[in-house]
Amino acid sequence: MNEFTVSALSDLPNIEAGSLRIPRAADAEKKAALTHKPRILLLYGSLRERSYSRFLALEAQRLLELFGCDTRVFDPRELPLPDGAPDTHPKVRELRELAAWSEGMVWCSPERHGAMSGILKAQIDWIPLSVGAVRPTQGKTLAVMQVCGGSQSFNAVNQMRVLGRWMRMFTIPNQSSVAKAFNEFDDTGRMKPSSYYDRVVDVMEELAKFTLLLRGRAPYLVDRYSERKESAEELSRRVNFTAAVTHEVDAPVADTTPCCGTSCCAPEQNGR
Repeated sequence: MNEFTVSALSDLPNIEAGSLRIPRAADAEKKAALTHKPRILLLYGSLRERSYSRFLALEAQRLLELFGCDTRVFDPRELPLPDGAPDTHPKVRELRELAAWSEGMVWCSPERHGAMSGILKAQIDWIPLSVGAVRPTQGKTLAVMQVCGGSQSFNAVNQMRVLGRWMRMFTIPNQSSVAKAFNEFDDTGRMKPSSYYDRVVDVMEELAKFTLLLRGRAPYLVDRYSERKESAEELSRRVNFTAAVTHEVDAPVADTTPCCGTSCCAPEQNGR
């Protein structure tokens, strides 16, 4: 319910009152009753056999499952480049279905030339911002991690944060950057005990908490004034267009027959 008066809007002439909603604690506390485990999709950004971003993603998966989450890891092998195949390609469909299934994501990339890898970016580019009226990633949580070949850097995670905002996701405050990743994993691909590992635990714990807090409230949190206003305007245009078409169909057709049977009395057509 809108809790404002006409006088309260007198100094805000640009506001469309019918589309405005006043944020209230009672509304924020409402949450859909969800009984299933939090659903987390993990993406990694390398195809190498000994891929440290994959190793780190798998460590994250183990922790998330310990914290009570249901997880899926997408294998990017055989995923075509964006626009290099139709969106009916099996790997594209698999990725999009997993994105729709998930309530949160983990993006893990190596840093290459000071940036996230093209392999991870290609996965994100295949996830559309919208499918009809549905935005597949809006309101979902996101954790970002990177592995470094040398000293610790944050270029890739910073880029992924920008992408997360662009995809309308809630990116959690914590993040992980593993320096000299070749020293941090054993021969079987398991991560060794270290402060880097402890940070991964922190990040996954935080992701699980934020997902539990937000997943039932996402529809309320991403409900926007501009989109409500646009929807109202579209409805108005559609109704008015329908009314105009109906009026035009129902209107009597003018008689253009010459009154005396000759063309001299006929109405002018085409400016002649």
